[in-house]
Amino acid sequence: MAARDIIEAVRSGALDHEDALDVLTGAPSIEVDAALTGALSSEFSRLFGNGWQPAELHRAVARRGNPIQARLVADAARDYARGKSPVDERWQAQADALRTPESRRPDRIAVLDASLALLAELRRMPRIDILIPPPGTPLTAVPHHGDQRILDRVRALLAKAEATDFPAEAESYSAKAQELITRYRIEVVAAPAVDVTPFARRIGVDHPYETEKAGLLDAVAQANTCRTVWSPELGFSTIFGFDADIDAVELLYTSLLVQANRAMVRDEKNVRKARLKAFKRSFLVAYGVRIGERLRQVTEREMTGHGDLLPVLRRREVQVNEAMDRAFPRTVRARGSRVESLEGWESGRAAADEAELR
Repeated sequence: MAARDIIEAVRSGALDHEDALDVLTGAPSIEVDAALTGALSSEFSRLFGNGWQPAELHRAVARRGNPIQARLVADAARDYARGKSPVDERWQAQADALRTPESRRPDRIAVLDASLALLAELRRMPRIDILIPPPGTPLTAVPHHGDQRILDRVRALLAKAEATDFPAEAESYSAKAQELITRYRIEVVAAPAVDVTPFARRIGVDHPYETEKAGLLDAVAQANTCRTVWSPELGFSTIFGFDADIDAVELLYTSLLVQANRAMVRDEKNVRKARLKAFKRSFLVAYGVRIGERLRQVTEREMTGHGDLLPVLRRREVQVNEAMDRAFPRTVRARGSRVESLEGWESGRAAADEAELR
C-alpha cells in the first residue's frame, strides 16, 4: 500500500494514525513527506477557507500540548497567505504573531507521529462562520471601533487594577473602567456619528476551568449589551455586539481574569490538596456571578437620568440578539457548573465584593 494511500486513509478516518505510523516508519521518507505535506496543506486550506483564523486554529491545536503541531499550524498560516491577494490586515497580523522561536529540531519519528495525529484531528474540525475574510477573497468593511482615547483610558485603569496588591483599590479601578465604558455608550447612542451594525468576534477561552471562565466572559458581556455563545469543543466563545462594546468587554474580561487568578492563588493556600480543584471551580463560578451583578449595578447607575435613550438602547439590544440568532439558530442553554466547595464559593464572591464600587 502506497504512502499516499495510507495517509489518505488517516485523513478519511479509515485508519488510526498510530497504525499508520508503524507502516510509514519504514517507507521512503521522500514519498512519505510529500504525501503528508500535501494532505496537511489540503486540510489547512479547507479550514482557513471556511472561517478559521490563524490565532483560533493555533489555539485549538496548541491546547493539545504538542509544540510540533503548534509550529505546523503557525507555518501553515503564513504559507496559506503567501501569494494571495487581497489579504485582510487582521488575518495577516494574526499569522505574523504566531512566529515561534527556533528550537532544537525534533527527530523524524516525533515529527511524523505529531503530523499524522494532527491530520486526524484537523479532519474532525468543522466549518465555522467567516468573521474575517480569508486571503484571496474580497475584503469586507472593517468594523467601526470605539474612540481609541476612551479605550486607552480604560486600558490604563485596568492595568492599575492588575498591578495593585490591594483588592479594594483593584475593584475601584475596575468599576471606574465600567463607568467610562457606559458613559461612552451613552454618548454614542445619543449622537451616533455613523450608521453601525452588530458584529461578532471569537475570544479564546483557555483551560483549565474553561466553562467557568466562559461564564465570567458572559457576565461581563451581558453587562455591556453583548451576548456570547460558548463552544467548549473548540475552545472559544463567540461574542455578539457593537464593536466598541466588544472591545470594552474583551479588555474587562482579560483584566478581571488576571485579578481573579491573583485572588484565587492568595486564598487557596489553606485549602487541602484534595479539595483544590473543587475550590478553584467554585471560586470562579462565584466570582463570575458577583462580577456580573456589580457591573450591572454600575451600568444601571450611570444610565439613571437617560430614560430618553431607552428605545434606542432596546433597538440595539434587539439587533444584537438577531445577529446571534442568525449565526446560531439552535443554541442550547448549558447547565451551570456545580458548586462543590462552599469555601471556594464564599472566597470567590468575596474576591469580587471586597470594595464598594464608587
